Amino acid sequence: MAREKKKSLQDVYQEKSERVMEGVAYWGAYYRKNPQRMVKEYLNINLKLFQKILIYMMMVSTNFMYIASRGSGKTWLTALYCVIRCILFPGTKICVASGYKAQSLEVIQKINDDFMKNYGWGSSNLRAEIDDISTSINNAHVDFRNGSWIKIVSSNDSARHNRANTIVVDEFRMVDLNIINTVLRKFLTAPRSPGYLNNPKYAHLIERNTEMYMSSAWYKSHWSYSKLQAYYANMLDDTKRYFCVGLPYQCAIREGLLSREQVEDEMSEADFDPVSFKMEMGAEWFGDTDGAFFKFDDISPRRKIRNSFYPLEIYKNYNIKTPELITNEKRVLSVDVALLASKKHDNDAAALIINSAIPTEKNEYISNIVYIETHEGYTTDELGILVMRLFYQFHCTDLVLDTNGQGIGVYDFIIKPQYDSEYGVTYNAMTCVNDDNMAARCKIRNAEKVIWSIKATADFNNKAAILLRSAFQNGNINLLASEFEAEEFVKKIRGYSKMTSRDQLLLKLPYVQTSLMVNELINLEHEVKGTNIRVFERSGMRKDRFSSLEYNYYIVQQELALKLKPKNTNMKNLADILPIRTAKRHSYFD
Repeated sequence: MAREKKKSLQDVYQEKSERVMEGVAYWGAYYRKNPQRMVKEYLNINLKLFQKILIYMMMVSTNFMYIASRGSGKTWLTALYCVIRCILFPGTKICVASGYKAQSLEVIQKINDDFMKNYGWGSSNLRAEIDDISTSINNAHVDFRNGSWIKIVSSNDSARHNRANTIVVDEFRMVDLNIINTVLRKFLTAPRSPGYLNNPKYAHLIERNTEMYMSSAWYKSHWSYSKLQAYYANMLDDTKRYFCVGLPYQCAIREGLLSREQVEDEMSEADFDPVSFKMEMGAEWFGDTDGAFFKFDDISPRRKIRNSFYPLEIYKNYNIKTPELITNEKRVLSVDVALLASKKHDNDAAALIINSAIPTEKNEYISNIVYIETHEGYTTDELGILVMRLFYQFHCTDLVLDTNGQGIGVYDFIIKPQYDSEYGVTYNAMTCVNDDNMAARCKIRNAEKVIWSIKATADFNNKAAILLRSAFQNGNINLLASEFEAEEFVKKIRGYSKMTSRDQLLLKLPYVQTSLMVNELINLEHEVKGTNIRVFERSGMRKDRFSSLEYNYYIVQQELALKLKPKNTNMKNLADILPIRTAKRHSYFD
């Protein structure tokens, strides 16, 4: 047998290179089909069973939607998917968007602060794959050595120039549908182009671009629910690769990601809101009830106020002046009175609302609900001093007070001068402006005539409820934005990073209270009794915030607005005489 020809050094290197590439191709194909195993075997990360299933479905689906409860690690899992996608498919371009850039940035932060540091040799493998990473809000990105990248983009028209193979939209319900359709989805103009596609026999292996949407549940009337329904319909079509799933808090508890005791404590709190809990934790979509008097579709567009008033202790603790009145503003504080908590009725609370009413060119007021707080278990004196404190510290011009039942005690308290030990000031006595009998109860000469006494009757409640519903329909009222949007607003407050965690939460409290009020409104039912409509709460629900709001809005429109109407028909337009400012009203924290 002839002696085998001795291989050159170049041949040895070539064979070794081919064997390595065959191994890479084998393991690459294997992990593309089993991404959950790559997470364990290459990144040293242990996944829960439901996370393995989701990672697998993310990899094999062209369109993926995940409706998750809070605390289930949605953003963490999304970041992990982006990492393995970029490693397994060289040259992958991923754009991550959400309602606000800071929220999208969490995906990059998970990679930088968790995956690259906390998993031993798995983190070493990942660091070897990554060429550059930045968590700067203006240039957040991850560049991989194989040509893949992940970057954060804005959810607005300024992002039109971007291109991607995968778009990830976190909390997609907070992104405008038009932006998703005309901007984000248009990133997907060309698929990934690996070298093998240059060979005609592999042309059929062209890859599909992919879309991923994650969010908590929301209202059924919102476009995001229709999007979920469309995904569900296509998931049932075997010719398409759509997938959608919703996992409630029970899954996170079972897998040890969420504390059962913590959830039970939240559910036991007096101000527990079952509607918000079902949406945020139960992954349940909420729809208007059949007998609903107020519709979510009417209310949701009115949640447009970015800057709220904040709890008084914020102004006090940080030596900040409370917002001054602007030209022609009527600042109206309304109070629906409830005192000591009742063991028989556990749904009563005192609701205090501040309305910054601004006149328009049409000699009308636009109501801006800039502050809400509620309290349970207060005595007459405690609630009375709180009412006076809010009225005077926030420079209110009018006070709308429910003087039926327990409210008469609060009225009798505030018609006398009262000393506020917390602020070290004495507040002037107030008196009634619309009821002579109530005014006669005040014995203080020259007391300020600012109180509008409300003694609600069936006829009054009918008119007030109809008027408030019309306000939402006609755009005559604005509410604070959602607490999720507020997370972006409050971070821009000067000195925010130095505040205590409690004070940071207090900044968002008015926004949370607004969401609770919205839930009250859309859960109210109604019935026709004679010529009147009776609006009432469902069993176990509240309507304290609704009552305070309807009282407030009624007085603004039916009493204060009358003074705007010109008495002389030859009188010039009010806007030509009085400077009306509507922009930048509450810039005290800018």
